[in-house]
Amino acid sequence: DYNVSDRLYIEPLDAETVKEILVKEKAKKLVIQLGGQTPLNIAKALSNDPSIEIIGTSLKGIDAAEDRGDFASILNELNLNQAANRMGSTMDEIHSCAKEIGYPILLRPSFVLGGRSMFIAYSEEDIDSYFENNAISFDKDHPILIDQFLEDAFEYDLDAISDGEDIYIGGILQHIEAAGIHSGDSAAVFPPYKSSESILEEMRVAALKIARKMNLIGFLNIQFAVKDETLYIIEVNPRASRTVPFISKYSKVDLIKAAVRVWEGISLKEQGLVAEYTNIGEGKCHSTWAIKEAVFSFDRFVDIDPLLGPEMRSTGETTGSGKTFGEAYAKSQISSGNNLPTSGKVLISVNKKDRETILPVAKELVELGFEIAATPGSARYLFENGILCEVMLKVNSGHPNIVDNLSNKRIDLVINTPMGFHSISSNDDIRSVALLQKIPYTTTTSAAIAAVEGIKYLLKKEAKVSPIYNFIN
Repeated sequence: DYNVSDRLYIEPLDAETVKEILVKEKAKKLVIQLGGQTPLNIAKALSNDPSIEIIGTSLKGIDAAEDRGDFASILNELNLNQAANRMGSTMDEIHSCAKEIGYPILLRPSFVLGGRSMFIAYSEEDIDSYFENNAISFDKDHPILIDQFLEDAFEYDLDAISDGEDIYIGGILQHIEAAGIHSGDSAAVFPPYKSSESILEEMRVAALKIARKMNLIGFLNIQFAVKDETLYIIEVNPRASRTVPFISKYSKVDLIKAAVRVWEGISLKEQGLVAEYTNIGEGKCHSTWAIKEAVFSFDRFVDIDPLLGPEMRSTGETTGSGKTFGEAYAKSQISSGNNLPTSGKVLISVNKKDRETILPVAKELVELGFEIAATPGSARYLFENGILCEVMLKVNSGHPNIVDNLSNKRIDLVINTPMGFHSISSNDDIRSVALLQKIPYTTTTSAAIAAVEGIKYLLKKEAKVSPIYNFIN
């Protein structure tokens, strides 16, 4: 930002360019924790230059987080859970590892950014389709990473600052979308809205253990998953994450300033962020609820499927805040251009495993005055449980089908949760037409539940205006 920096360089972010800028600026100290993943990837090349001093976490600490073997050993030593994972450098190895771990699995090339080329496979056929449809090269030096995919788990982001002894947790955010959606694409709630205190305390303790063991100085971001009340570590990033500005705004604690003071040798206790007789401090949301929502540009492109997954697809972010979860969620949707309806017809087309979860959502929508339409399988389940709904044909089952009804604007909200590679492919048209017609859609049951809370707030018509200085003072 040219309003903040003394000078702004528009240059490639690589080791050679950074070295040239340091020479020109006559600087020796370098902060690599504020530029995302790329600075960490070039840290080794920079650290080999004796004239450059990397501020904060050492290269050893960065490598421990980046190397899967070292990281797994650290978690085992600390008695922390991690999803089963393997590496494969041939198709036979990949298939063998998948069988060992058990489906579904998450496939990804080594050292990807933004979740590029990541894929969730539910069968051997899905693995074969993945490599047939993507030009992905891999070998012994660049293997494919294979992880157990924690289906139906909730994902969390914890952003903290460590001084090597204590940590200050800026905030813990819970993703509305289930695990498997890239963190940059998922709506995130501050504070967590569906969590037991025992799980949150486990996260705090785990963060302290990891920060101390890896000797992290400055920022750390930990991604957790919770499945069946068991906590798993997904990954640890020894850097600032994209949610640091969001947490700083709503906790009213400038995390960047706090980290700089740590790098200057001022401890978290000396800054007043950690109490004298504890090792963990934590921020709180001053607006009661705040939600970070992703902004997408799907409508600017032809034939783009808006289904979310492990590959990041958002092009921006916005936020909503309020005294209730519903208020915050409704505002976040309005500001991201995904306006929720307050009347009309809702289409429900969910896979079998989601039917039980979606039933109370459908009942609430009926109570709020909405009509329900559903595909044959979902309609049968809803009817058996006391909900009458209009049956709509699937895309390849004749006319008028779902796409026809979407095109004629007979549907005001879409709840569509496909499962498996072939199911996802067959639902492309539904999501694409909903996008073109600007009809709100959700692809997870958790997002559908949040949408109902937002609709309930909008129906109350209790919107209030607050002066901007309430948020900046």
